[in-house]
Amino acid sequence: MNKNVYSVSEVNTYIERMFKDDFMLGNLSLSGEVSNCKYNHTGHIYFTLKDDGAAISCVMFAGKRAKGLKFQMKDGDQIVVTGYVGVYKPYGTYQVYANEIELAGVGDLFAKFEALKAELEETGMFDAMYKKPLPTHAMKIGVVTAPTGAAVHDIIRVSKSRNPYVQIVLYPAQVQGEAAAPSIVAGIQCLDEMGLDVIIVGRGGGSIEDLWAFNEEIVAKAIFHATTPIISAVGHETDFTIADFVADRRAATPSQAAEYANFVYTDFANEINRCSDRLNRALDYRLESYSERLNNLKLRLQLLRPENKIKANQEKLEQLSIRLNNLMNAKIDRLENKLVAVSGRLDGLSPAKKLAAGFGYVTDEAGNRVDSVKMLSVGDNISIRVKDGSIESQITGLLDV
Repeated sequence: MNKNVYSVSEVNTYIERMFKDDFMLGNLSLSGEVSNCKYNHTGHIYFTLKDDGAAISCVMFAGKRAKGLKFQMKDGDQIVVTGYVGVYKPYGTYQVYANEIELAGVGDLFAKFEALKAELEETGMFDAMYKKPLPTHAMKIGVVTAPTGAAVHDIIRVSKSRNPYVQIVLYPAQVQGEAAAPSIVAGIQCLDEMGLDVIIVGRGGGSIEDLWAFNEEIVAKAIFHATTPIISAVGHETDFTIADFVADRRAATPSQAAEYANFVYTDFANEINRCSDRLNRALDYRLESYSERLNNLKLRLQLLRPENKIKANQEKLEQLSIRLNNLMNAKIDRLENKLVAVSGRLDGLSPAKKLAAGFGYVTDEAGNRVDSVKMLSVGDNISIRVKDGSIESQITGLLDV
């Protein structure tokens, strides 16, 4: 049986031509809520337009943005897209190529998010006064997230690279879908009772629908009432959830949450070594100072001992005694020499010695020495003493020399 066989490219080209020939699909406007909005580095914008029953992929190329988009589009925006439906032949998919995008209103989920955020903020749950500080050196870290997602692998990888000795306790929670919020609450409460140092709650990025469990009030209250410090790590850097506002610390990504929770062990070890070295040096200096002081006190005590003082006084007394004896002997020698000199002079002046040398000693009748003729008169009696006696005479005449 003969049959026509076509290539994939031929079929996709045929479908593309059908879309182009269709008047309605060539120029239409669609309303819906923005989801999965991504701004590409090339300038293109990729997003999903959805309503309660369906969704369709959309793209606005960079060349259309200047005239076709007058606001910063984001998830949750209610918009009207004007453009055409076309086929992307390499993959055989169809999407809306937007020429113009207008803001029609805020989507239902986003409005619900803003309402809950305002309500919880008014109760004070976001207030900085309730934020618990993160521990400086956490060694036990709890993680509430999906067990197979990229988030848990990023957290483990970063944690182990910073501190290979950290203990990570994973609570495998459901992070998307209707059962996600109760599962996250159960994980927070379970890990909070284990006495861990810090808990990371989060998941990888996604649309507002994917992250909605972290916008639930029961999750916010579980985070607020936990006694363990909690880091939220939901989505990517541009994603914000209610959990981010109520948590003790918000991380832009799960990897950043692991950086916040863990200290760098090598830096800690190096600081401990530096402190140990400073402590040892200070201790050695203190011991050396006390040893020197003790030696000085021992020396002072040795010098102040009574027996040493008595011995020192005895030595001083002996020195003074020797000095006194030397002074006395010197003085005796001087006096002896002086006595000898005086004796010599007295001996030279001795009357007996004079008489022995042939001299005489003349006195008058009263015994007064006569040393001049003028002291006598004729008829006076005198005595003349010589070495062997005295001569009694009378003056018969005086002769003046």
